[in-house]
Amino acid sequence: MIISQISNEDNLQKYSNIIANKINNGFVIEESNDKLPFAVLSKDAKAVDHGFNFLICVVTLGLWTIPWIYQTYVSSKEKKILIAIDEDGNTFEENCYIG
Repeated sequence: MIISQISNEDNLQKYSNIIANKINNGFVIEESNDKLPFAVLSKDAKAVDHGFNFLICVVTLGLWTIPWIYQTYVSSKEKKILIAIDEDGNTFEENCYIG
């Protein structure tokens, strides 16, 4: 019984450390539940400066096109993640896909 309490405390500590790290990286808690322990975190989309990227693309003779496309379609979207503890006591993180 003592071992399960220690492992539960360790799992909760890992869970809270992951959430604290994500908050430090700019995520915001949208929803959380302490009974099941899970939390949904989101990070706002970044604005892409297309004028600056075009200038870099011209200077690099088009080599900057691939990073520019990546910034436009991947990095500039809103991100949502789910952090939870499963039935076995393992902490996991999943992406929430926005439709």
